[in-house]
Amino acid sequence: MVRRNVVFLCGIAFFFGSLVVMLKQLDRQQGQEIVARDDQESLSELNARFINLENELKENKRTMVKLQSGLDDLVELSRVANAKVPNRKELVENILQKEDGKKNPSLHFPGVGFNFSSEQFPACQDLNYFGANCDIEMNDEYGGFNWKDVNGGVWKQGFDIQTNDAEWEGKKLKIHLVPHSHNDPGWLKTYEDYFRSETRHILDNIVDYLGLDKRRRFIWAEMSYLSMWYDIADDGRKQKLKELIKSGQLEIVTGGWVMNDEANTHYFAMIDQMIEGHEWLARTFGVIPRTGWAIDPFGHTPTMAFLLKRMGLTNMLIQRVHYIVKRNFAEQKKLEFRWRQQWDGGSSTDINCHMMPFYSYDVPHTCGPDPKICCQFDFGRLPGMRRTCPWGVQPKKITKDNVAERAKMLLDQYRKKSKLFATDTLLVILGDDFRYQKMDEVEGQFTNYATLFDYINSHPELNAEAKFSTLSEYFDAMLHDVGGSQNLPSLSGDFFTYADRQDHYWSGYYTSRPFYKTQERNLEAHLRGAEILFSLALPVARESGVDPSFSNKLYPLLQYARQNLGLFQHHDGITGTSKDPVVKDYGRKLQNSVMKAKEVMSRSAELLLLRDPTSFKSEKDLTLDYDSILASHDKIGDKVVINIDKTSGTPSTIVIYNSLSYDRTGLVRLIVTAPHVKVTDHKNQLIPSQTNLIWIEPTATKLDQFELVFVATVAATGLATYQISFQNIPQNSLSKVDLLNVQEANNLHFCDDFTVTTKPSVTEEFSIENEELIASFSTKNGLLRSVTTKRDKNKMKVAIDFGVYEARGGKERSGAYLFLPSGPASPHLTDSARPIVRIVEGPLLKEVHVLAPNVEHIVSLQITDKLGAAPFGIFVTNKVDIRNGMDNKELSMRITAPDVANDENSFFTDLNGFQMQKRKTRLDKIPIQANFYPMPTMAFIQNEKARLTVLTGQPRGVASLVSSQLEIILDRRLMQDDNRGMGQATKDNLATSDNFVILIERWSNTPGVPDSSSDNHFPSIIAHHSLLELLHPMWSMQYRNIEHNEVTTTYKDSYLPLAGSKQSADEPPLPCSVHIVNLRSIESKEVEGTPTDESALIVQKFGHECHLDTCRLYKSSCLASDSEDFLNLATFYPATNIVSTSLSLQYTEDEIPPDGDWKIEPMEIKTFKIRLK
Repeated sequence: MVRRNVVFLCGIAFFFGSLVVMLKQLDRQQGQEIVARDDQESLSELNARFINLENELKENKRTMVKLQSGLDDLVELSRVANAKVPNRKELVENILQKEDGKKNPSLHFPGVGFNFSSEQFPACQDLNYFGANCDIEMNDEYGGFNWKDVNGGVWKQGFDIQTNDAEWEGKKLKIHLVPHSHNDPGWLKTYEDYFRSETRHILDNIVDYLGLDKRRRFIWAEMSYLSMWYDIADDGRKQKLKELIKSGQLEIVTGGWVMNDEANTHYFAMIDQMIEGHEWLARTFGVIPRTGWAIDPFGHTPTMAFLLKRMGLTNMLIQRVHYIVKRNFAEQKKLEFRWRQQWDGGSSTDINCHMMPFYSYDVPHTCGPDPKICCQFDFGRLPGMRRTCPWGVQPKKITKDNVAERAKMLLDQYRKKSKLFATDTLLVILGDDFRYQKMDEVEGQFTNYATLFDYINSHPELNAEAKFSTLSEYFDAMLHDVGGSQNLPSLSGDFFTYADRQDHYWSGYYTSRPFYKTQERNLEAHLRGAEILFSLALPVARESGVDPSFSNKLYPLLQYARQNLGLFQHHDGITGTSKDPVVKDYGRKLQNSVMKAKEVMSRSAELLLLRDPTSFKSEKDLTLDYDSILASHDKIGDKVVINIDKTSGTPSTIVIYNSLSYDRTGLVRLIVTAPHVKVTDHKNQLIPSQTNLIWIEPTATKLDQFELVFVATVAATGLATYQISFQNIPQNSLSKVDLLNVQEANNLHFCDDFTVTTKPSVTEEFSIENEELIASFSTKNGLLRSVTTKRDKNKMKVAIDFGVYEARGGKERSGAYLFLPSGPASPHLTDSARPIVRIVEGPLLKEVHVLAPNVEHIVSLQITDKLGAAPFGIFVTNKVDIRNGMDNKELSMRITAPDVANDENSFFTDLNGFQMQKRKTRLDKIPIQANFYPMPTMAFIQNEKARLTVLTGQPRGVASLVSSQLEIILDRRLMQDDNRGMGQATKDNLATSDNFVILIERWSNTPGVPDSSSDNHFPSIIAHHSLLELLHPMWSMQYRNIEHNEVTTTYKDSYLPLAGSKQSADEPPLPCSVHIVNLRSIESKEVEGTPTDESALIVQKFGHECHLDTCRLYKSSCLASDSEDFLNLATFYPATNIVSTSLSLQYTEDEIPPDGDWKIEPMEIKTFKIRLK
């Protein structure tokens, strides 16, 4: 401690000494007396000099970051945006006031943008705002395309391709044919039904057949199926499979649990399902995938490319890309490229990518441009098999009599396809959905192609050679042919929104089946919370001797939840594009997994809180009860009611769990049986609380249950205890309710303790407010109309409205995949609509409820004494139910802010919760449905003055069709199929609760403010943390079946695991930009289904914007300054044997001492194997 204090004081002296010396040096360099200039010139000069100062100090960053925890109390950003700018001499004199013996408690730099006070100074990261330096920038490409759907002849969506024998003189076409079978883990049948009826037979056939000829090859992608097959396979087949994988005849591609969707998925679940697959492969075969394979996700994200790269893969293949993009890339031979992240200023994120050129991944659309000819070489359609060619010409068995003619016909297609690529090495795939189920198909494909290839290879005049191949073998050959990956063009950007033909844009699935999309995020949060607590509890269990019973009971529950979360990431799962029985099956798996994760959290928390861990019993009933119960797969969970003892006044003890990596203050909302209660913490200090009515009808409430709201503060990834007890003399506050647009006051039914009044709409607006915001609403319909930010007294028009899209008529109509509206949306609420409005106000929570048709709309402001992110957010909950009156319609929410007119019709949406992607609305070129994009977690609009961000707790589709506006699709009810294979309507709608947060931020007058029209932008820290808190709520657990006195003597009142928690004060806190993605226990390779003593610590460093005004106001326990890229593991968990690995744990990188530093740059994700103490 003494050493730290000395370092801290020396660092402060060094900092101020350097500042004075450098400013004086700047004066001497000028060589003349400073003459005051106009404000703008002085500001520019000062900005430049402070940038120089920052550069001079960069070599001392690591020391300064360790000092920042103390400096945070001295530094703040200036609130004076338009103050007179002093000259440099005045600034130096201000700094040197202490030489006159005067104390200067607040060193103030007017107009420069910072001063020293109690608020935090967020040191800016070195971020790339201008995009990657790439040969191909997708936003530029989209802007330059001719979007017309031109008939290209036999290749309908392309162009005519001609070739002849002379072109191939002196060259050789090298054909790599890659057999595959695409197996959906749920679509028209459930995962298990598909396995029983189809997949198990496919794998039996392939394993039996490949080994008979060393030339044969096959690839497999879905570990969910392969692991299920391996569990029931006999020893002989298991051994055959191991030999095939070892020899390279059967390649595992990607290696994830599923082939995940890339639009709606969050990067946590994408990583988790990949780890699940890779770890199973490593335990079972000792193999690590090299190449990614994504032939069926409906659009592609660079996030997937980044994750694969960081997992050690070097290549990837994609298929479902807009047909106009494919046509343009084919014309320019750009179908193979190095995919680079938009924020990467170098090339460290590059991964080799192959884009398939044609309509589909089936055989008719993969051998060449003419599907009529290619279909004739799908020998799974030979006469007598169940499939035929729709073009009217059927395949023929290859014989010695027709092999010459058939080989030349096939080779002509190969040659034409090869002209779309830069090399003479050609990839052709051979397969389709659930192919090779029957041995006659396996025989048909392999034997006929073998005959064709033998002919081609034995005739040198054809200038070609062909063979069965794997995907990695193809990439190796192609890269050799092109002279290395550095000779491929580089590309940045994404491939949304996908269209497969005409104006058929697949933007409907961004929202389809929204209830289950919401449940998926719920499971993500529960699984992550359970993983962290279990990993922290396991060393305690082993040290105290209560393991293996502890892990034997809980680890299988974790595995069950992992695999079901992974299963739902499938591109027909989270997308909402499966048949009704399959959707229900997914729903039951999600429901059961949430409940199992709750049990893991409960039992792990109990063990961690026990004063004597040796007394833990794994088999006894739960001591800590869940906060909510999911009793059904198709209903929102019911909160557990906390019974308040009104007779003896015995408290109910509640444990609150915070799974985030910073100490957190926020509102906890529980259900209790009495309105008058008090809340105290473990020190018996009274905690502010509020009790609300629970509404069951528009004007009626429950009489025996109430909502309790109180402010909780919980350590990073820690536990805290609170007590709730009955009070005759109220020590909490009952909320007051005003009702608007209620016709008859005598229909009110509510608890008499509360004040509920009906009010006439005599004014145009009413308002609610908290520490930071004033939100104003229309008295007519109760909808938000403006927001005033108290920090600058700026009132901004911010309006929320609802719209309805109708499906267009005709043969091709909207369905689960497609969004095909008849035109622009119409208002859902007319000007004359007067829905019932409730205005609920208390000291901690203020809400406005609007009871509109098909949606109960709630806007909330939270009050936490300016602590945490909550006071800056406008919280929106939409309880949506469109089962009545909404056939063939889609409901949207629109947020309009005229003061935030988008630059260049652009806006930003997130990709997988990981990064932001710039979008441009192009209604002049492409239709409404083409301008909707996936919104997994966030979207924002901005201009040179302000930014409006919308955070979402569930994936939805979003657009900015009108300047200053974001529009989010909430639910869709379609009464027909859209002819994409699902074969049914999408009308199984459920009541769904959506949660959003709106943030209003303004650009500050500080050096380095980025151009609002730049290609890259990043969320602010307050946006990152608001999103984390939206996705990962604080969970409550109640002690049950135990006397209150026993609780206090048996259990500790808190658990503080993170060394950097300010509540534990062992180490400086983590930077605000550092997020613990997961702390995941690792399964043993020796004993299946049991954990080792190692866990995977996965850490991300957010890229964040520091030039928005909220940055200086946000009061958080985390370290504001994070310009330093080095972190010390001592600020995490006490651990030994720390090893840096690839993202999915398969490659070992560096061993790190327990207190060692490691580097992590903005946007990066790092993984470590750690052994927790």
